[in-house]
Amino acid sequence: MTSPSPLSCLTPFDSLLIANRGEIACRIIRTAKQMGIRTIAVYSQADAQALHVKMADETYCIGTALVGESYLCAGKILHAAKTMNAQAIHPGYGFLSENAEFAEQCALQGLVFIGPSPMAIALMGDKAKSKRHMIEANIPCVPGYQGQVQDNETLHAQARKIGLPLMVKAAAGGGGRGMRFVNEWDKFTNALHDARAEALNAFGSDVLILERAIPTPRHVEIQIMADKYGHVIHLGERDCSVQRRHQKVLEESPCPIMTDKLRARMGEAAVQTAKSVDYVGAGTVEFILDAKGAFYFLEMNTRLQVEHPVTEMVTDLDLVALQIQIARGEHLTLHQKDVCLTGHAIEARLYAEDPTQNFLPATGTVHQWHIPQGEGMRVDAGIEQGTEISPFYDPLIAKFIAYAPDRESARYKLWHMLAQTQIFGVKTNKAFLMDALEHPHFANGSATTAFIDTHFTQASLQTPPFDFEHAVMAAIAHYQNAYEMACQASLLATPLAPDWQGWSNTLRIATPYSYKCEGHGETESLQTFSLTALAKNTFAVNVANGHTWQALIKDQTLNAPKNTLKITLAKKDDIEACPVSLYAQFHCISPAKIDIAYKGHTYALTNINAQADTHDIQAGEGQICAPMHGTVLDIFVKKGDNVATGARLAILEAMKMQHEIISDINGIVKNVYVQTKTQIAANIVMIEIEAPKEN
Repeated sequence: MTSPSPLSCLTPFDSLLIANRGEIACRIIRTAKQMGIRTIAVYSQADAQALHVKMADETYCIGTALVGESYLCAGKILHAAKTMNAQAIHPGYGFLSENAEFAEQCALQGLVFIGPSPMAIALMGDKAKSKRHMIEANIPCVPGYQGQVQDNETLHAQARKIGLPLMVKAAAGGGGRGMRFVNEWDKFTNALHDARAEALNAFGSDVLILERAIPTPRHVEIQIMADKYGHVIHLGERDCSVQRRHQKVLEESPCPIMTDKLRARMGEAAVQTAKSVDYVGAGTVEFILDAKGAFYFLEMNTRLQVEHPVTEMVTDLDLVALQIQIARGEHLTLHQKDVCLTGHAIEARLYAEDPTQNFLPATGTVHQWHIPQGEGMRVDAGIEQGTEISPFYDPLIAKFIAYAPDRESARYKLWHMLAQTQIFGVKTNKAFLMDALEHPHFANGSATTAFIDTHFTQASLQTPPFDFEHAVMAAIAHYQNAYEMACQASLLATPLAPDWQGWSNTLRIATPYSYKCEGHGETESLQTFSLTALAKNTFAVNVANGHTWQALIKDQTLNAPKNTLKITLAKKDDIEACPVSLYAQFHCISPAKIDIAYKGHTYALTNINAQADTHDIQAGEGQICAPMHGTVLDIFVKKGDNVATGARLAILEAMKMQHEIISDINGIVKNVYVQTKTQIAANIVMIEIEAPKEN
């Protein structure tokens, strides 16, 4: 092939429209701005307040929340580019990134498409065509059938030739859709039907291919980069074996079992793959690697990959910057000998999903978001505090990447990054990611594509039961939050009353707590105790069974994030007991409600003693709250008593004055939550009265 003239390939531009959303749009915007390029974000109505919209220099609304009327609507995106005077379009990944027709339309309208040619996209986007092409190019491929004859009789006959187990795959698209694993012949017909239906719905094509299923392989991909002058190099490999439903969860570079010889062979195969289709830009050639070191072409992704950051970390290269330089017609100045993989990087994908419900996507508002920062730590996120996670788009909300000199240090760092991350308001797979990173088979580098299915069951993915430790941490967090609110209310003009610090002139405050956990039984999960502040960082926890525990808040470092709690908890009356160290994050929703994150799992708790404080108590509701801090001098009723409106229920002493607590309803005393000769905090429910049922 004759190289084109360098001058004929120069297409400089200084404005870029990002035809995507979420974390990848944010990531592209960051690099483009560093290169002095004007950035234009497109957004749907559902994304009007999204982070990528706030980051871009200019924005343009392209339609409703539905992807078919916004991010997948090529006409609207091209119109936006023309209206906003964009000179180039970066498609990111997903959506229109591998749409050959869209790439062609960009060229026809004089827009630089940051990606390969429409021909390369079309060829590599069809698994059947690409596999036939690879066989002709002498690239090793998994034995199978990729023919154009698609009737059931032909596919059954070809399947018999391949043998079990085998994979049924959609020829178009990816992401695990239109893919079925078959290991019993009587399930093959249903697999064909289901794969066809899913592929037609997802990609508009029901063409299938068949492949021999390689038992417990690794999924290893090679990152390539190619300029417009025929210069192609590879940037090493990524191991993406940890997957669920054929979607990647953990990725790393380098591959734990890679050797220099194997990398050279796989890298050369990837480079030859790119050259065979005159590839330009960033691309990824994916391979299946078996236990004996044999590898087979799987597919080529003609775009930037989700997991590209791990390659950036070990090569110290900015792949988006390289994409833009190549799209401008600049020479790729790197040579293969210049590429050096240093250290180790691992990426974890944080999804808005519920692992306890078979990883169902989750929605909600991000009420709290804090991510750790430090050397070798990177978070590519498309969210911020207040972001609404809608049901319309992919549940991937952030990627956590850890880099260190060796794999074990990177794994350790990534686990702690996740552990220190605060996210409340939406369910995520954070605890699952932490468990996967800790698992011995991942820790020793032996994880294959069967890792999750083999080592994680639905039972093991369930949230551990709500227990006493969770409740104690919630109570201390609630107590401290109330103290801080009192500080703010006083504006620190005068010192707070002694009882706010846990003391009074006569008695220490014993604040009752009774927590229930959302999703657990109403009574069997109830944790009831009282909390007494003994000193600034020391609390006594008195349980109904007579045991007294002592909780000590551990010293916080100067860099510790807000809304975190470190305590030691031990039985005060058991000399032999060893203290338990606890670390939690929390989000106080109200004086009654709090979310506690412990070991990655989140518990939504309600203190039923203060539940009345979650709304404005109206007269006649029957929940009798303490109007202020004080000492309970006397109680005149017990559970089961009949009371009338205006009846005396208790006497509360505060500020050296006695206050009568009276009933605001006719009814029966359902519960008495306080005791005499103890001090209680303001807003605590003292007595609950139930109105008589109407006949």
